[in-house]
Amino acid sequence: MTATPATSGTPAVPAQQPWEPALSVRQVLGLERVLAGQPEVVAGAHRLDRPVRWVHVAEAADVGVMLSGGEMVLTTGVLLAGDEDKQGEYIRSLHRAEAAAVVLGLGRAFPAPPDVMRRAADRCGLPMVVLHRPFPFAELTEEVQSRLLRRKFAAVSLSEAVRTELTGLITAGAPVQRLLDEVARHGGCPVVVTNLAHRVLATAGERPAVDDVLRDWERIARQAGAGTADGWIRAELTCRGERWGRLVLCGYRGDRAAGRLLAERAAEALVLHRLLGGGDGRRGAGPGSAGGTWDSPGSWEEQSARSLLTDLVSGAVPARQLLPRARAAGLPVNRRVFVPLVVGARDTARLDRVLRLLGLPGIVAGLADDRAAVLLSLAPDQDARALTAHFAARLRSAADAAHTVVAAADARADWADVPAGLREAQQVAYAVADSPAALELPPVVRLRDVHLRGLVRLLRDDPHVQSFAERELDGLLQGPDGDLLSVLRTYLATGRNKSRTAQLHHVSRPALYRRLEAIQGRLGVDLDDFEQAASVHIALLAHDAQQG
Repeated sequence: MTATPATSGTPAVPAQQPWEPALSVRQVLGLERVLAGQPEVVAGAHRLDRPVRWVHVAEAADVGVMLSGGEMVLTTGVLLAGDEDKQGEYIRSLHRAEAAAVVLGLGRAFPAPPDVMRRAADRCGLPMVVLHRPFPFAELTEEVQSRLLRRKFAAVSLSEAVRTELTGLITAGAPVQRLLDEVARHGGCPVVVTNLAHRVLATAGERPAVDDVLRDWERIARQAGAGTADGWIRAELTCRGERWGRLVLCGYRGDRAAGRLLAERAAEALVLHRLLGGGDGRRGAGPGSAGGTWDSPGSWEEQSARSLLTDLVSGAVPARQLLPRARAAGLPVNRRVFVPLVVGARDTARLDRVLRLLGLPGIVAGLADDRAAVLLSLAPDQDARALTAHFAARLRSAADAAHTVVAAADARADWADVPAGLREAQQVAYAVADSPAALELPPVVRLRDVHLRGLVRLLRDDPHVQSFAERELDGLLQGPDGDLLSVLRTYLATGRNKSRTAQLHHVSRPALYRRLEAIQGRLGVDLDDFEQAASVHIALLAHDAQQG
């Protein structure tokens, strides 16, 4: 075997990091005091990143019985010289005790690295280092022990500081996202919370790093569970004796024991947050946050879906960048057709049950206006219209949901078109809510079904439309009598049917005529003229859409 100088590829020890309570063999060999002894790695060079838990000076051939694992053993070999059997057994004993490394000081006992010990260390994968210059072992022991103690103290101190910080956030009513952001900041890596089926419930960390993690989430999450993913540390989430999820530090680069400590503190905080009933996730929520309370695994899943759907609707994040999150949330996205829906009911649990009953893949999330968004993911050969109608009919089969209306956009074959589809379904839902004939609409309503009302709803944010509505209705909007606006709304919605309008407002026909005259006088229009009445009607629809 070719000897490797310890200084080759062995950088000086970096500045102390708060979450590194252990030193690696490589870091110990990079200490200034050790470099003065001219160290040379003669075996096990590929294992130099093993953590050093302690340093011992030991000469006895059966040294392993005195060790508990992770020690760097220092020896001059004075009791081993001339006995190759003892030399081989010395190395094997260290290997059985799981020592981190052995350092041999060359001198009278061994003027050169002994081949027997070197070959045995190579076979065992035990790092073996020789010192070419005389070196006081006491100095090395003192140096390493003091560094280890300082780091362990720093780790424990920071552990308690993290616990105190997270507990303070919880008691202050901070949302879960804020807690996860703090954990990601301390760990310097993405943080992911999943359910037991590896579905992603929440994330934190820099968005590009999070997206990289989620891109192939299913595979790497299972590798992390099997302990084969480097730098992935997980902690179980258990509440009242029931395990319901996991918190994962993804690609953590510090000491693994310290990472486990951080993950455990984070898990404790999430469980405490849940036990206390959660917080308002809408306060200070960032990317990956979802809003609402997080007091059960089911609500975590809903918040994850809501976060995804909210980002899709807002357009703040390009749809392509949201693909990893959709896939990690369990939504099939490869070679699929997507159907955006908005349902006039906030009972997301019922919507979930109907999806499962019909075997339809999709995600559901409650919206802020007592509606729910549903995004179906169908195979290209499935009949999107028929399945949507079946879904709506199943919803209406419940006694208390007989008039539930499903607002739908046309199916989207391209994921990039999903945001526009969701916005269209949302606009249709608003138009349906504004319609006086909402109860007479079919179970599934599309943009073409809401006609002029739907068009006005889509254009309500246009400054020209807003100006038009204000100009046409100015005479009524400035007046103190809001009843006239209500009468006008009913009169136009009923197709200018005076008898029906009087009946709905519980007034006589002469009283209605006086009110209609007042309306025409204030607006300066003749409502018997079709074009003028249509203009006022459009302005009123735009005004109502803006107010809604």
